[in-house]
Amino acid sequence: MPKNIQILICDDDPVVHESLGLYLDAERYDHKSAFDGEQALSMISDTQPDLVILDIMMPKKSGTEVCRETRRFSNVPIIMLTAKGEEIDRVLGLELGADDYIVKPFSPREVIARIKAVLRRLGDSPQENSSVLRFDGLEINLDNYQVKVQGETVACTPKEVEILHLLASHQGQVMDREQILSKVWGYDYFGDTRTVDTHIKRIRQKIVNDNSAYGLITVYGVGYKFEVNR
Repeated sequence: MPKNIQILICDDDPVVHESLGLYLDAERYDHKSAFDGEQALSMISDTQPDLVILDIMMPKKSGTEVCRETRRFSNVPIIMLTAKGEEIDRVLGLELGADDYIVKPFSPREVIARIKAVLRRLGDSPQENSSVLRFDGLEINLDNYQVKVQGETVACTPKEVEILHLLASHQGQVMDREQILSKVWGYDYFGDTRTVDTHIKRIRQKIVNDNSAYGLITVYGVGYKFEVNR
């Protein structure tokens, strides 16, 4: 590969760093460690890693706080670590822009597989039709992950941009929740379809109003589609 992939491990348990580090070394991934949320944020900003492994439960700042603040300045892929039963935190993390999650206790091999899957999706994901889509008053740019409404940039998470681009690039076509999960999060993503509903709701709140020439339409019992009204 042209350069070694840089992974930032954010967890307050040294055992996690040690066990993951051994497997990352075997895959020839470079890696650094952060042991609390404040250190994690600082290192994400300063070192600009290629991927972040982020535990939800950390001192000083929680993983969800780190994820939220990171998305204000970076689209770096984030895989969240969550203890079994922390469904609310896991779903919140995904809504804030995490790319995947892994439930503890986990196998380091599983983490490596998820890392490869996320990086592969980013490297190989097709930009269907065009990476920049324009409609009356709406621009969706997958190159820089920006959405503009009436020329003004709207703050969207990477997953919101990808969902909107996916639906808009298949104008009029209904996609069910499983299709959206598989195309945006990947076929190896085992998520809750309610995550899609929450993302769609947030996208609507940000880009759709009474004067919009487009809309995200719910087809009850099936899924969602993007339509241009005029």
